[in-house]
Amino acid sequence: MISIHNLSKNFGNIQALENINIQFDKGNVYGIVGENGAGKTTLFKCIAGLENYDGQINSEFKPLKNYLGLLLTEPFFFSKITGREYIQLLCNARKKEITKIDDKNIFDLPLNQYASTYSTGMKKKLALLAILLQKNQCFILDEPFNGVDIHSNIIIVDLIHKLKALNKTVIISSHIFSTLSDTCDEIFLLKEGKIVKKVFRENFNALELEMREFTIGNKIEKLELK
Repeated sequence: MISIHNLSKNFGNIQALENINIQFDKGNVYGIVGENGAGKTTLFKCIAGLENYDGQINSEFKPLKNYLGLLLTEPFFFSKITGREYIQLLCNARKKEITKIDDKNIFDLPLNQYASTYSTGMKKKLALLAILLQKNQCFILDEPFNGVDIHSNIIIVDLIHKLKALNKTVIISSHIFSTLSDTCDEIFLLKEGKIVKKVFRENFNALELEMREFTIGNKIEKLELK
């Protein structure tokens, strides 16, 4: 469980997050949606302990960062580290013994190749695989489906369902609403650094229509396409 109370974050005079209050429970999958710049990645970095903030983040896991797997939109890799070495490095960081890595290579990645030479989608799959093998209790997945092929997207959806069945806490952001509706129990709408709406599964369709109307409106018609 992760409980957030009155969390705010400023970058100089810019307020990125304002008075965020959310609780993420075990065995549930949560979606965070919002336009670019709404504050999703900043919120994730605060939870992961990568940003300072005002307010409180509480969890039964102490420190939370030692039990949390964070998948960033653009994972970082050292220039001279292979996919295999990257997985080993992350497992060592959690003091988790890892054996038979090739058998666990569910994305068929070239593990003996430098990770820096991977495509965007391959890098994301490698980073995801590594945090899964760390056996974390909580997962934050920032745009896990972006840039990944359709077959891997299907695998990722099933992985999220498996993590839910294992009573993990999973938090996801995605601009592909269908992936959220396929996986989430609740979705939070983040707008200009504030949580403006909490929606349960039975109302996901209404939320999608609302977001579509807000985002598109009459913009297409303004192009006067013929």
